[in-house]
Amino acid sequence: MQEAKQLGVSGWVRNLPDRRVEAVFEGTQQGVDAIVRWCHVGPPGAVVKEVTVEYEEPEGLQSFETRR
Repeated sequence: MQEAKQLGVSGWVRNLPDRRVEAVFEGTQQGVDAIVRWCHVGPPGAVVKEVTVEYEEPEGLQSFETRR
């Protein structure tokens, strides 16, 4: 969440029951590309095994939040 805000990216993130993380990012191509690159590493202590990217129509999100 902090990284997305620093990059000016809107969207949301949530943990799934199977220990995966789902996220939606919206912003400039540069910002979205940067946050996707960051997802391959993740925050300190994270173990990233795989990142899957799917492109969809923007929802017009204006902020970044954690969903439950």
